[in-house]
Amino acid sequence: MIPKDPVILLSYVNTQLRDYYESLEALCTCRGLNKKHLLEKMDSIDYHYDEKTNQFI
Repeated sequence: MIPKDPVILLSYVNTQLRDYYESLEALCTCRGLNKKHLLEKMDSIDYHYDEKTNQFI
């Protein structure tokens, strides 16, 4: 289960990306997450995925 609060979700997702996944695509596939929904949720707190650093910034 992933956090529902966007700020806590941000921390969770960035930690997962840093420690376990080489890309957002890999995270979403392995965790069964809807990539579009995740991107929208992060956009709502003005964070956007950066492929070079593999994190939301």
